Amino acid sequence: MANGKLKKTISLLDATSIGIGAIVGAGIFVVLGVATGLAGSAVVVSIIIAGAVAFLTASSFVRLSMATQKEGGAYEFAHEFLPQFWASLIGFLWLVSNVVSGATVALGFSFYLSSLFSGLPVAPVAALACLVATVLNYSGMKRSVSVNNMLVAAKILVLLFFVFAGFLFFKADNFSSVGSASLAGVLSGAAIIFFAYGGFARITVVSEEVKNAKQNVPRAIMLALAVSTVLYILVSIAAVGLGSSSQSFTSGAFLALSIGSTGIPYAVLIVSIGALAATASVLLTTVMGVSRVAFAMARNNDAPKTFSSVDYGSGVPRNAVLAAGITSALLTLIGNLALVASVSSFALLTYYAAANYAAIRLKAGLYSKIASVAGLISCFTLLAFLSQQSLIVGAFTVLCGAVYYYFRKRKIDKN
Repeated sequence: MANGKLKKTISLLDATSIGIGAIVGAGIFVVLGVATGLAGSAVVVSIIIAGAVAFLTASSFVRLSMATQKEGGAYEFAHEFLPQFWASLIGFLWLVSNVVSGATVALGFSFYLSSLFSGLPVAPVAALACLVATVLNYSGMKRSVSVNNMLVAAKILVLLFFVFAGFLFFKADNFSSVGSASLAGVLSGAAIIFFAYGGFARITVVSEEVKNAKQNVPRAIMLALAVSTVLYILVSIAAVGLGSSSQSFTSGAFLALSIGSTGIPYAVLIVSIGALAATASVLLTTVMGVSRVAFAMARNNDAPKTFSSVDYGSGVPRNAVLAAGITSALLTLIGNLALVASVSSFALLTYYAAANYAAIRLKAGLYSKIASVAGLISCFTLLAFLSQQSLIVGAFTVLCGAVYYYFRKRKIDKN
């Protein structure tokens, strides 16, 4: 129904859970291995550096979320404080990267599930996972949040189990090479880990549905990032303490292989279940986020008006939810998203840079300005370290966004 309204159903705990759900995903189960391969035992330093960089940008999101409590996150901030073209472009990048990310996460979920139940077809199961996430979001925010809370609790418990096991079988000698780690390796590890922190801004996407949003959204951002950082540090210390073979760094099941060395019964199964919970919660919040950004863009005439329709009973933009979930489901059937998925890292840094720039334009004290400037510089620095493929695909996506804006504006002007 076109005249329905979004409902304020999200508490501080729910909002924090949404943030943790978006941050602590398959990345900690997979990306940590890649970063360890680059930084060695100094991967803990890489995580601290990446967390510090994430906190710089998070501080910008905190100030922006206090300035406006509208749905849409980075897109809405750009719409409020930057020229219309840049806002539309940021929204376009956000939608494309997160729809692709949703499909990629769904494939990751399917791969983990097929490792437990051999013979399952990966692409169809991934598409089904997208549709289940869509149904949950379609039914209402309250149900989606409840399921997400359970998934987040499950994966935190699994990661704490990994930490406990890691400390039981801890080998201090594995940290003896920290002092000889190369700076390039540590920074490369930090650049990779940074993308595992990327979901903290998901909370701002649903601002209008958060109770007492002016206070709770900023609190939830920092709480989610703090909890995730502590978890990342503890897990990395435990992983290094356990020790891993070089083959496990790029295996896609780094934590499962690491804990397998302990010989604890069912340990690998428990960690694999944690990976399933992690990917499922990220997929759920991704469909949620894409639908809300599409809703915000439609409300501002940057997307088709049908996406601004809100159902009376559920208070959910159901057309936007369906579009988000079905598009991700169709993308999973392609099977290989390696080339297309490279836009995600480019888009993440681009809309984070835009948010930092928008925060610089706010009236604020010197410390806040410095943090936003540092956040902006860090985003551009990490952009420079992206692969050539990511830059090319990212530039092409920007071109597509510019063309979309041009034709959309012409259509609106004619009407």
